[in-house]
Amino acid sequence: MISKEQIKTRYNEVFDSMPTHIVRSPGRINIIGEHTDYNEGFVLPTAIDKAIYVAVGKREDDLIRLYAEDFKAYFEVSIADIRPVEEGWPNYVLGVVGQLRERHLTFGGFNMYIDGDVPLGAGLSSSAALECAAGFALNVLFDLQLQRVDIARIGQLAEHTYAGVKCGIMDQFASVMSKADHVVKLDCRDLSFSYTPLELGEYAILLLNTNVKHSLASSAYNDRRASCEEGVRFVQAKYTDVNSLRDVSIAMLDELVKPVDEDVYTKCRFVVEENQRLNDACAALERGDLEELGQQLFRAHTGLSKAYEVSCPELDFLVDYVQEFPEVLGARMMGGGFGGCTINLVKKSFQDLLIDRLTPVYKAKFGLDLTAIKVVPSNGTEILL
Repeated sequence: MISKEQIKTRYNEVFDSMPTHIVRSPGRINIIGEHTDYNEGFVLPTAIDKAIYVAVGKREDDLIRLYAEDFKAYFEVSIADIRPVEEGWPNYVLGVVGQLRERHLTFGGFNMYIDGDVPLGAGLSSSAALECAAGFALNVLFDLQLQRVDIARIGQLAEHTYAGVKCGIMDQFASVMSKADHVVKLDCRDLSFSYTPLELGEYAILLLNTNVKHSLASSAYNDRRASCEEGVRFVQAKYTDVNSLRDVSIAMLDELVKPVDEDVYTKCRFVVEENQRLNDACAALERGDLEELGQQLFRAHTGLSKAYEVSCPELDFLVDYVQEFPEVLGARMMGGGFGGCTINLVKKSFQDLLIDRLTPVYKAKFGLDLTAIKVVPSNGTEILL
């Protein structure tokens, strides 16, 4: 946790003035529901207690001056000249400014100081957290009257247009809209959502970062998406009101896809079953049945690994290993696949022991360090000053 006083002090050192506002926007986890977003299905994210912090103040000219603490780097541009840049990190802020300009909103030059404690490269959406923190901060600084959902959409479009990543809405939505001790059940078709209590009691959420990202990730993502779209086309030949896998049943797949293409059938069936697992997980949470929630996580991982084929040896090893312990109720790979983290539902008193046991075994098998990240479900974007 980075304190408000630390941020004010550093902003003053960097810009020789005091910030008007400080905003905190968190990273996120997704409890269950992978590869459902681009199929108009459901996801079940929540924000975590790791966040990006931005401090802002108005300038008297039309310059945007940014400073990123992580990179010890400045960036400066006039509002009239903003465009995607090669440096990378400024694009997440510049993309937000570009979206404000697209909406013909009135704003001026500003200073922005950026810091954070979201582990980079762990699949916790530090980029979405930065987009939402920047959007929220500029909203209050210039009194733009944007709603929280507007800020999430602006963050998503910033990523599309400036960072060049055609992401779904989940990451930004979770960063802005989450509530402590709840998960957000988000309908990716129409962005309707509801909150489900996440009461973990003597259990906690532990992330285990493989510290790998296999090069298959982007090409496999495109292949899976194409398989899903092809499956929908097969079904639409008979059921013309079907728009996406959200509208498809297993019976439809059995009838119209399985006889034509076994692989497309397997991929599509995973998505239909994953949506059902998510609904079952929500029902388990409503009942306070953490053991059933854990079982849904294990089932989801089996589907992601064997049917959808987006796992990797490191992820599979971590999930297989923790299944030996009754103190671990469930685990699965989290995110797009081929690396990143597993999410684990672990008894609080067992977390450190599990980490101590698993770290050397993982190192011996893969020659890689294992990074454990303890997270607490938390509120979405907040104004600290």
